[in-house]
Amino acid sequence: MRKILYATLIAASVFTTSGCENWLDVNTNPNGPDQLLPSELYLPQIQSELVIGMQWDGRYAGQYTQGWTSTGVDNTFDLHGHPASSDSYSQLWRAVYFSMGYNLSDMIASAEKDGKYDFVGVGHIMRALGWQVLTDYHGEIIVSQAFDPAKRTFDYDSQEFVYGEIKRLLEEGIKNLERTDGVQPSGLSKGDLIYAGDKEKWKKFAYGLLAINAHRLSNKSSYDPNVVLNYLSKAFGPDNTFPDALITFAGTTTADANWYGPLRNNLGTLRQSKFILNLLNGSNPALDTTVPDPVITGETLNDPRITAMMAPATDAAYRGLEPGKGTTSAGGAAPKTFWNTTSGNTVVPGSLPVYHFGNDMKHPVLTEALLRFVQAEAELKKAGTPTQAALDAYKKGIESHMTYARQFAADKTVFDQRKALYLTDPAVVPAAPAGLTLSKILLQKYIATWGWGFGFLETWSDLRKYHYSSSVYTGFMLPATLDIVNNGNPAYRARPRYNSEYMWNRAALDKIGGNDPAYHTFETWFSKPGQ
Repeated sequence: MRKILYATLIAASVFTTSGCENWLDVNTNPNGPDQLLPSELYLPQIQSELVIGMQWDGRYAGQYTQGWTSTGVDNTFDLHGHPASSDSYSQLWRAVYFSMGYNLSDMIASAEKDGKYDFVGVGHIMRALGWQVLTDYHGEIIVSQAFDPAKRTFDYDSQEFVYGEIKRLLEEGIKNLERTDGVQPSGLSKGDLIYAGDKEKWKKFAYGLLAINAHRLSNKSSYDPNVVLNYLSKAFGPDNTFPDALITFAGTTTADANWYGPLRNNLGTLRQSKFILNLLNGSNPALDTTVPDPVITGETLNDPRITAMMAPATDAAYRGLEPGKGTTSAGGAAPKTFWNTTSGNTVVPGSLPVYHFGNDMKHPVLTEALLRFVQAEAELKKAGTPTQAALDAYKKGIESHMTYARQFAADKTVFDQRKALYLTDPAVVPAAPAGLTLSKILLQKYIATWGWGFGFLETWSDLRKYHYSSSVYTGFMLPATLDIVNNGNPAYRARPRYNSEYMWNRAALDKIGGNDPAYHTFETWFSKPGQ
């Protein structure tokens, strides 16, 4: 409750002295308010804390997926390991159970009491989002007993159970958003950092999450692509668009800045990988461009997004690092930081970032581009062969992300010239459905979710679903030597938060094998074949 209580006290300070005293008189519990607060006082902190948790842990998941790698040699996460006795990559666990936790339950209860049903709907959707990213990250998690005040130890639920609960919450959220009774307006527009209270956008968001929840299980015999496509049709709606969900950061201090920005200085030891760079410079066999560059004579076209998304080296060339091998693996001057500085040890708050790594940059939570690639993959699986519907969705995914990336391009005229050629290059966008492959869909999705999908866990979920296959993820290679405790296996999950689970809940961990040193290599349920 602590964060919400602080926000309340700040708000109370603008009242008169007597008003402030009356407000504070309701509290006899020193740890939190005894009475429910207005819904709008909960939501901003709930949203920001969850997204920061996604960014925080995405920093490490991004190393598993080779989105970025460490400048040091044999970094534990580069080698798919996990540091012992550490909470270093369990912030999402803390966000879902503590920062959101009872605060979200209280927000929903307050909204139900006051008849603010749009807050109730958004609350259920936020809870579902938290469970989705947490279970995709950790596998088995605690849901059914999570907020039982009578319990001090908690049993883990199967991932299958959690997936069903996510679906239930999303459906409940949609029902509440569609209610026309209750308080209108409710104040949702003031407290919502993502969609500014737009209920129709939140409904689309919920259907997008339902599509992801169903599509994640494409390895299961029960998987039905028609269910996924039906959800997506509602996510795109009558206008056939999806409103990108982006969360806003003020970026004035470390307290309100983008966690990936230079003020927070959390990415200083990371650099872009060779894998993502090769997807953008035309050297990956699956996306090997063939047309000439319109600006540089004698050069083959690069993906126009390379200058918007990647950091150049000091000699202006674009390079990437290999996981576990440090800066010498660049084969020349190493790439600069994501803030265009040569060192991450010196914080430069005013430095010009690449892509969306600025202090006040909005951070994606769910985008149309991601959902278009889900649509393309589902269409492919539905027919068992490439179809025009799959190809259309694939091309829309690229176009949508191009629109997003263009805002970060220094020369938008050149970006547009290259974009037009890129979208007509048959090596990238086949002229006929027969040329479309699963590899092309997933590699373009990797590009479109780079720099944020690590925390949403979409990128890592796809890699695990296809078991890190280099035939699907062309050019992707796991490190030759993995962390010593892995027994030769890559990571499939993050270990639960050490401070809560390994200190106080070890008996429950024993039931799921969580005390095994190699637990982070145990395959997640969603990626396994079968029911």
